[in-house]
Order: sequence, then C-alpha cells, then structure tokens
Amino acid sequence: MTPAGRAPDGAELGARLRARDLSAAPAALNLLESRAPEDRRQAAALLGQLSPAALGGEASAHVVGITGPPGAGKSTLLSALAAAWRAQGRTVAVLAVDPTSRRSGGALLGDRARIEFDSHDEGVFVRSTAAGERLGGLAPATRAAAEALAAAYDVVVIETVGVGQAETEVADAVDTVAVIVQPASGDVLQFLKAGVMEIPDVLVVTKADLGKPALATVRDLRAALRSLGADGVPVVSVSSLAPPSGIEDLVGGLERHRAALDLPGRRRQARRAHALSDFLAEHGERGLRALGGRREAQRFLDQQDPGLDVASLTAALEARAPEQA
Repeated sequence: MTPAGRAPDGAELGARLRARDLSAAPAALNLLESRAPEDRRQAAALLGQLSPAALGGEASAHVVGITGPPGAGKSTLLSALAAAWRAQGRTVAVLAVDPTSRRSGGALLGDRARIEFDSHDEGVFVRSTAAGERLGGLAPATRAAAEALAAAYDVVVIETVGVGQAETEVADAVDTVAVIVQPASGDVLQFLKAGVMEIPDVLVVTKADLGKPALATVRDLRAALRSLGADGVPVVSVSSLAPPSGIEDLVGGLERHRAALDLPGRRRQARRAHALSDFLAEHGERGLRALGGRREAQRFLDQQDPGLDVASLTAALEARAPEQA
C-alpha cells in the first residue's frame, strides 16, 4: 500500500517504466509479486501500459535467461556480464530466482548478495525472488516482472534457481537462453538425459582458467550438439576470475542470436503459451474442455490481436470458456 493507504496505481507505474523511469522498478515488482485482489487488478493495469499495443511494438530490451546446475558459476558470470554491459552504457535488470526458505517463504540463497555490482549505480537493478513450489526454475511472477522491466532497461536477465533438470521453462520467458556448464562435472551427460541440451541458444563453459578440463568440456559439448543436429549453437569458454576472459565473446554471441531472431514472433508465441498456462493453472482441465480442448484454445489465441499482453489474452480465454461450456 502507498503512504496514503491506497493500492499503488498500476497504470501510473507502467507509464513511468514506459518512459524509462528506472526508479519505478522496485514498486512495480512489489505490485506484480503481491497476491492481494486489488493489487492483482493494479498489476493488470501496469502490464496493460507495457503491452506491445501500448508500446507500439515489442519492448526493446534483450531478455536473457541464464541457467545451469548449482555451483556452475552463474552468479559470478552474471557479475562479469553486468559489468561488460554497463561498460557499453547499457542498463541492466537482473531477476535472480532462488530456492524458497521453508521457514520464511522467501528467497533462500539471496543471489542479490552473490552478484557483484555497484549498489550506487542506478543503471543496475537486482531482485531476488523465491521460486515457491514451481519446478520450472521460475518464480510465479518472473515472467510478468521481465515483461515490465523490458520496457525500461536495455538488458533484462533471468537467472534461474539452478535445479538443473527442471529448468526448461525459462526458454519460454526469454529471447536468448545461455546454459552454463562447469568443467569435469559430468553435466553434459546429465543434460542430454534431461533434455536441457534442447533449450540453449548459447552454451557457456565456465572456469576456463582450469585449462585442459575446460577444453575437454568444450569438445564434449560440441560433440553432443552435433549428435542432436544443433551444430549452430555456439560454445563459449569463459573465466570470471580477474581479469575476466571470454566475456566479450559471450556478449557478442548473445547479441548475434538476438539479431537473428524473429523477435515479435517469438514473444507473441510465448505470450500465448503463458496465457494458456495461466488459464490452466486457474481453471484446470475442466476449463480447457470448456474451450474445446488445447488445440482449439491455441487456435483461438492465434486469432487474437498480436499486441495483447498475457493478462488480456488470459481474460479472453476466460470470456470464451462459458460460451463453450
């Protein structure tokens, strides 16, 4: 609640983010994470201000997903990446999704403490959120938060919880996925078994300073990619130790992937998938049957205005369901 005792004005916060007022980010994320009914309504108003229709196109930010097993060096790498982006004059927002504390319900590890950045630099924003009971590596409000921040920042990063095999949800929330692998860890085989190797747009081998083990992991990854027919996925070897190495190559690889994307198409498809997922979470299989099944629901979403945000698409599904019941 605001000092005046009323809920934050979502439309006002959305307009501030659209004007690239970075100081609106904390209040906007507080609103998006709240489950209070009035806050839910204000959050929908906020996201409506940041829809492609309201923006006149897709948000200009590059939304990057950083994922991989615990201990692979994601937070250390992200510190180096943030520094490289800031050196280019780009603003950076980081959504670090952590395991949930059983006691408090909050973020357990507090990635904000592990990601190094200048706390006085207004061009960097880091937020830790608890994953809750979600198994896909993302917190419930992560997608909405990324969508909101993408209107104000140049780069938005989602760093996932790091549970490994259940991380593929991040691929539907970002433009570019970077999967992190550490040398001599056996991760390559585990990733092949889990299907994680199907989601990366860039593969990153950390701790290049280890020498031969890192080179062997790069070779193993390239062989695994060839076996999957994915030779085009770049493998970048980096070291985050001072002085960092390979970071500029990684930044370049991420940029090249985004430049080659059909960005409106990818984001439009993701919004429709998210809307159907949110509808199912609320109404279950019975609601899906009321829509005529998954294929009919997807066909209906494909017919909607491409400028609609996820909340509006979900509302359209809910409005249609009674007609089909």
